[in-house]
Amino acid sequence: MSNASLLKGRSKAGIIFSGGPAPAANAVISSAALSFIDAGIPVLGFMGGYKNLIDFDKSDPQLVEGEHYTVFDTYIGEIRNRRGICIQTARANPGKDVKTPNDLNDPIKTRKIQNVLDAFEWLDIGLLISIGGDDTLRTANLMNTSGMPAIHIPKTIDNDYFGIPWTFGYWTSVDVAQKTLLNLQSDAKSTSSFFIAEIMGRKAGWLTYAAGIAGEAIKMIAVEDLPPEGDLDIDEICKDIVDTIITREKRKRPYGVICLAEGLADRLPDFLRPTEKDSFGHTILGKAEIGKVIAEGVQKLYYNRTGENVKINFKQIGYETRTAPPISYDVVLGSMLGHGSYKLFSEGNIGHMVSVVENFSVIGIPFGDLIDPKTLTTKVRTVPKDDDLYKLKNALTYRPVD
Repeated sequence: MSNASLLKGRSKAGIIFSGGPAPAANAVISSAALSFIDAGIPVLGFMGGYKNLIDFDKSDPQLVEGEHYTVFDTYIGEIRNRRGICIQTARANPGKDVKTPNDLNDPIKTRKIQNVLDAFEWLDIGLLISIGGDDTLRTANLMNTSGMPAIHIPKTIDNDYFGIPWTFGYWTSVDVAQKTLLNLQSDAKSTSSFFIAEIMGRKAGWLTYAAGIAGEAIKMIAVEDLPPEGDLDIDEICKDIVDTIITREKRKRPYGVICLAEGLADRLPDFLRPTEKDSFGHTILGKAEIGKVIAEGVQKLYYNRTGENVKINFKQIGYETRTAPPISYDVVLGSMLGHGSYKLFSEGNIGHMVSVVENFSVIGIPFGDLIDPKTLTTKVRTVPKDDDLYKLKNALTYRPVD
């Protein structure tokens, strides 16, 4: 199949990065752009995700090269190890109002999607290369369904993406969090104190568990450790942590770091849940400071049980992991995923997400295997309790005296 037929008669491909940053983002963008350029297909990178496209008016087009988009050249090959995102990002979501397949027939609910499609037509874009999280995958699916051929590259430092074993940037984020945890552990040991470290991870414990294992945490708690339903039992978690602290004190180890996933805040009772939301409609869980809430609860319970005070410090580990210099593994993985977007395109696998299997071999997964056809929502991959990573986390957890 020719490039022209795959591009629906248009001449260019467009890259959009949406949602939060992740290490190795530039490796993905660079390798994707170079792969298409090498095939004679010009590539545009849109600045700030969809934010400059959702209000596009074809009767008065205002998109300016160098301000709203960039035309990639071969120089893009020099940025694979650079931190940040060369085309920036934003959380603007043109598909926010589309909740069901029927909504795609509603011109009001699809107005922003149509604006983006109009912008692509004006710029002669015949293929969308989408890079982002689950909501960005959902948007790519809506674009593909609406007539804009799309290929998606999965992005999240949380590593909770269904359909891929490791997302680019995840292991760099683990590495950054590990170094912070080891520093906290040294401080705790020097001062006979404890730290509660709250680590990013909205829906799963991949980052908390891996960072905690690498950072020698004495306990790691994420959403997988909770009952399937119901509010978070703060008292039970505090009791478990106090039991661990008292046991370590009895064993002459009055120090340690406990890791909590920020996603625990999503199970807080309503009166404790944060109310601020991002542009995707997600509650900003970091605002809850679930680690701080638990740290205060642990201090109170410890005093009630012993009549003494214990030093508990609270630390959030999050934003500093998202734009750290990528480790070589993530540079290679990100580069392979970027190149994979061209591979899927050349094979005619439009409407697919790029993934990898053993030895970084690229595979494509149809959007239909990743998105619920009725709700248009994406699947989430938590850490299974029969998974060896979960068993390892439990094996390395410091256990209270029975």
